[in-house]
Amino acid sequence: MRTPAWNAQVAAADRYNEPGRFTAMVGWEYTSTPNARNLHRVVMTPADGAQARSFLPYNYYISERPEDLWTFFEQTKARTGIDFLAMPHNSNLSDGLMFALTDSDGKPFTAEYARRRSAWEPVAEISQVKGTSETLPALSPNDEFAGFELRNALLSGQPTEPNAGAYVRTALLRGLAEEQRIGVNPFKLGIQAASDTHTGFVINSEEDFLGKLGEDLLPAERFGPNQPRVNFHAVDMSASGLTGAWSDRNDRRAVFDAFRRKEVFGTSGPRIAVRLFAGYGLAKSDVAEAGFGARGYRKGVPMGGDLAPSTGAAPRFVIRATKDPLAAGLDRIQVVKGWVDDRDQTHEKIYTVAWSGGRKLQADGNLPAVANPVDKVHWRNDWNSGASALEAFWIDPDFNRGQRAFYYVRVLQVPTLRHHVYDAVAIGLDPEKLGVATTIQERAWSSPVWYHPQ
Repeated sequence: MRTPAWNAQVAAADRYNEPGRFTAMVGWEYTSTPNARNLHRVVMTPADGAQARSFLPYNYYISERPEDLWTFFEQTKARTGIDFLAMPHNSNLSDGLMFALTDSDGKPFTAEYARRRSAWEPVAEISQVKGTSETLPALSPNDEFAGFELRNALLSGQPTEPNAGAYVRTALLRGLAEEQRIGVNPFKLGIQAASDTHTGFVINSEEDFLGKLGEDLLPAERFGPNQPRVNFHAVDMSASGLTGAWSDRNDRRAVFDAFRRKEVFGTSGPRIAVRLFAGYGLAKSDVAEAGFGARGYRKGVPMGGDLAPSTGAAPRFVIRATKDPLAAGLDRIQVVKGWVDDRDQTHEKIYTVAWSGGRKLQADGNLPAVANPVDKVHWRNDWNSGASALEAFWIDPDFNRGQRAFYYVRVLQVPTLRHHVYDAVAIGLDPEKLGVATTIQERAWSSPVWYHPQ
């Protein structure tokens, strides 16, 4: 059955693929789940249908070890020339196993392991229908926005204690420390997001959420018992997410290459666009919209890139973000920095670098919360609130040229209604009495830029 099913899948991708207009990639999900701990990877290839029919997807029935998946990639590429990449997916349900500091045999990473992992897994998923995998309040106590759409559980639905190895920000920090130890970063990860609904529906907007598996398509069904196949209540699911790729063409090879070089970003659903460049020669005038990309490539590196060692100057960043044309405006732009010190201890700090309205940064660097524009009498969003675009020119004020570091951008939208509110209103329930926050702040995350000392 595997061969006809795979052939039908790749034929469908070819049928709907229209280079320059709509790119349909060939891929599959590798669903390793040892002891209900999620080690799933989404696999993508630039292959067309004819090429893809020369192999069958590698699956967890053959092996639950991700290292064996990479071996399949290596052997298949050597035989056919076809390229692959895998994206760790739903790491928040891995109980810390996804970004643990040991391999599948429980051994510490070697430089060779780190090289293989970073080669085949260049990006990781940060948001999807089963929750957000950026960080936790317990891991990032100084991050006031860390508690966004969280799920701490196994795939069986059993709750788990917070575990650092389940989260992307921890992986980025651990990657710096491992690079300092063995010379190679195993977690040099770009950032993307996806839906994982398994329905074929586009559900990345809160007002259009249609559940997870097709068993909860109607509002009343989404307030019913847990879905037996996923062991989660539909109300607790997230209407997420989307990936954006910066590419000069809309075709399979160009999109794949954007993922490979990590010039991608993820959002929790809205079509927020974010772009950044980093370098030592950037100026405040370089943040202007006209010619932004051309100047950025000429004078710096894009998201996913590596800064050259500094001779003394701190890196400069130019950042632009635009709202989803069909959604609410933007609240703020933040830069999330992580670094490792001389004692191999990791640190993180968040800088707010642009915002809407007349608010002022406080002495501690915090920004007062944006006013919540949601009408909770009639349960309506204010689509005119917030900024249509934000821009920033920022120089790291705490730069130490001897310390490894990463920087990624997080863009927050103003508060809007969460998806379950629409369902509650539709069937006559009071959204305030359901025990779930009625509003959320959607967001986008860029891939990082890395700094390496001499």
